[in-house]
Amino acid sequence: MHTVNIHEAKTHLSRLVEQAVNGEPFIIAKAGKPLVQVVALNPSTSARPRRFGFLAGEIKVPADFDRMGSAEIERQFGGEE
Repeated sequence: MHTVNIHEAKTHLSRLVEQAVNGEPFIIAKAGKPLVQVVALNPSTSARPRRFGFLAGEIKVPADFDRMGSAEIERQFGGEE
C-alpha cells in the first residue's frame, strides 16, 4: 500500500480513487504522518438492492380488490347527466 501527501491526493484524486476501486488502497498523509486509509467499498454492503416480494405472506389482498368501492366511485363519478 502506498502513501501520498494531501497535495498529491488533491491533485490526482480521480486516478487514486480509480486505483482504490481496482483493489489498490492507499494512505493519505500530512507532513509524513498517516491520516486516513482509502479503500474501495464492498458493493454488497454499501447499497443493498430493493427486494421484490419481501412481504410475501405478510399481506393478504382481497379477491375483490379491483372492485372494492366501485359502487361509491360509480356514484361519485359515473355521472348521470
